[in-house]
Amino acid sequence: MKVSKSAGTSAKPLTPGGKSPAPGLRERKQQQTRERLKRAAMALFLEHGFEATTIDDIAAGADISRRSFFHYFASKEDVVAAWQEDAAAALVTEILARPAEESMLTAAENAIAAAVKRFDPAEAAAMSRLKRDNPALHARDQLKYEKLERALAEGLARRARNKSDQLQARLVAMISTGAMRVGGESWLNEGTCDKREAFVKRTFDAIRAILK
Repeated sequence: MKVSKSAGTSAKPLTPGGKSPAPGLRERKQQQTRERLKRAAMALFLEHGFEATTIDDIAAGADISRRSFFHYFASKEDVVAAWQEDAAAALVTEILARPAEESMLTAAENAIAAAVKRFDPAEAAAMSRLKRDNPALHARDQLKYEKLERALAEGLARRARNKSDQLQARLVAMISTGAMRVGGESWLNEGTCDKREAFVKRTFDAIRAILK
């Protein structure tokens, strides 16, 4: 896969206050271009379909060259994967923001409910249908849940107070990821009329009823 230097994940030196320094101008421009590509691709996928949309279309929509596209993504599928990775990152952020007194299951529920609010419901529903109806995207979508489970387990483990909580973190992550999968499919099949955060609550209520 071809990636630009900006796509690397090497750690940056921390400032005296313990925080990563603000990104430089070049990095900010690269981040902006990446976001522009993602937005252009999503709009085209939803309007014309995944198969009918070409890389040239996406590059033109983001006002860059085809060659520049490959500095950020190796394929159209990778653009969709980037959208999914954003969801995992948002989930970890929300988990770490939950109050320490919340149980792991409650923290997972509240974090998922908060994370889903970050995404436009119409876009999320359209993307879900797009992935469901495209075999290649559907296969990659299953990998999304593995990444989400790892991200959720990582976030929960970072909240853990002792080593014995590590197993609990993994189990709660597994249960919560399954809830996201089943809940998301149910939300889509039922016409997406309910708010997604309400559907999250219904799903976790069902989990607690089973665990009693």
